[in-house]
Amino acid sequence: MKVLLANPRGFCAGVDRAIEMVERALELHGAPIYVRHEVVHNKFVVNELKSKGAIFVEEIDEVPRGKVVIFSAHGVSQAVRKQAQDIGAIIYDATCPLVTKVHKEVTRKQKQNHNVILIGHEGHPEVEGTLGQSSGDQTVQLVETVSDVENLEISTDDISYTTQTTLSVDDTQKIVQALKEKFPNIQAPKKDDICYATQNRQDAVKALMESCDVLLVLGSNNSSNSNRLKEIAKKMNKPAYLIDGIDDIDVRWVEGVETVGVTAGASAPEILVQEVVDCLLDKGATEVVEVSGVKEDVHFPVPGELR
Repeated sequence: MKVLLANPRGFCAGVDRAIEMVERALELHGAPIYVRHEVVHNKFVVNELKSKGAIFVEEIDEVPRGKVVIFSAHGVSQAVRKQAQDIGAIIYDATCPLVTKVHKEVTRKQKQNHNVILIGHEGHPEVEGTLGQSSGDQTVQLVETVSDVENLEISTDDISYTTQTTLSVDDTQKIVQALKEKFPNIQAPKKDDICYATQNRQDAVKALMESCDVLLVLGSNNSSNSNRLKEIAKKMNKPAYLIDGIDDIDVRWVEGVETVGVTAGASAPEILVQEVVDCLLDKGATEVVEVSGVKEDVHFPVPGELR
């Protein structure tokens, strides 16, 4: 059995920055500090930060007055931001800069009196944060499918769209095409909102699965970009499994298999990949190959007050 490792894989610049911000805040202020929502969607990372003194909460009203609050990489609504300010919290914003770009785009377009459409998954924290950038009577309309586009009723030509950063590139293109057909004057973002890391990891999996019989994706169930990687393999009629670590591996998945592909979502650390490789070697793998791919050199620095 051969193991092929996708490249690029694992942590992106936004995830690196968010984790570093929590760790530096703990060094600066001491434990506990509070993080609104999981800072990134990965059980291993969250548990590591908990062990260092981070307390994860879903709502700001769970945070005592005047404490340190960090917003997750997924971003927050304006209402959540105000709640944290109202309790006198020391706030550090770990929102990925690429998500912040989407927030600014929504705000800018609404100031131009545009109807803004967001392509994304309902209930995902990034989507909730983006929807929560609306001001006044204006709202952002969410679409998840081509069918949702067909049901849109907008009477003005002043329309723009934006997207969640961790979507399937292929699925999003279909929805964008449907929007353009229904609203010929719709304005696109100045630059594609699906982040570089999401696209690179999806492209790597597409290439990888041309040579693999099965795919293992390191990533937690609530990780949007990790789920999209699994979906790519399944659309190619290859079995794919999303796992948090080696304890989730079922030996039957790789029995009689010639080639296993392994990748990791943007919030999964490399240590988990190496543990999976060791596990597969124990189960009979005879060769491990790093597949060449796009080199990523993006870096997002932490805020000056945490340096």
